Amino acid sequence: VQLQASGGGLVQAGGSLRLSCAASGFIGDYYVIGWFRQAPGKEREGVSCISARDGSTYYTDSVKGRFTISRDNAKNTVYLQMNSLKPEDTAVYYCATVPAGNYWSPTGVNYWGKGTLVTVSS
Repeated sequence: VQLQASGGGLVQAGGSLRLSCAASGFIGDYYVIGWFRQAPGKEREGVSCISARDGSTYYTDSVKGRFTISRDNAKNTVYLQMNSLKPEDTAVYYCATVPAGNYWSPTGVNYWGKGTLVTVSS
């Protein structure tokens, strides 16, 4: 199983970025895939996720209305469209999966991708 994340970068406050996570090696659809982030000096937190089975989504409160998660099953890729970015969104973003039925929490993750840095300047 591999998760390949991309799309991070430097953007001004109010700008947009799109993260991508290409997944390979999965069998079946009994999992949830999405994004965590970790800012300097802070704990890793769940940002958003989407069910591979039914497409249901979750967003942490701080990104609701600004971020949108989506998936392209044909490409086995998940996207995180981030709009109206704020300096507090600055973090390393990690693509990850948890088995279906688990909480979207770092302790439940079974696969991690490498992080991609998002920096939002004020």
